[in-house]
Amino acid sequence: MLEIDKVAWILIEDGRVLSTRSAGKDVWYLPGGKREPGETDLETLRREIDEELSVDVDVRDAAHLGTFTAAAHGHAADITVRMTCYRAGYQGRLRPASEIAEMGWLGYADRHRTSPVDQIIFDHLLAEGLLR
Repeated sequence: MLEIDKVAWILIEDGRVLSTRSAGKDVWYLPGGKREPGETDLETLRREIDEELSVDVDVRDAAHLGTFTAAAHGHAADITVRMTCYRAGYQGRLRPASEIAEMGWLGYADRHRTSPVDQIIFDHLLAEGLLR
């Protein structure tokens, strides 16, 4: 079994979580991405969010929210994704960049529009009282 190692940013405002949709994709994903060789979680988080949303994540106050595993959307059945999630503040103005076609604030009712691992994370956020 192959595992894709990703790091995601959990930014919540008014009971909704920031999500992104890449060009040509039919589902929404939490912002973040794959680790480069030798990168730490926080280095990956900072680089990916700068590339995708043009802001600087403040990794000094980053807090690990959890690590979640599920089938990788759009991949063969034997491929999973492990998503390590962090909450953190940021500097700058959020705006889609790189492969990101749009960004939006999703609530629990939007869970069905997200990837399998994001659905597990949405369940966790709801159980923690962070998502409505």
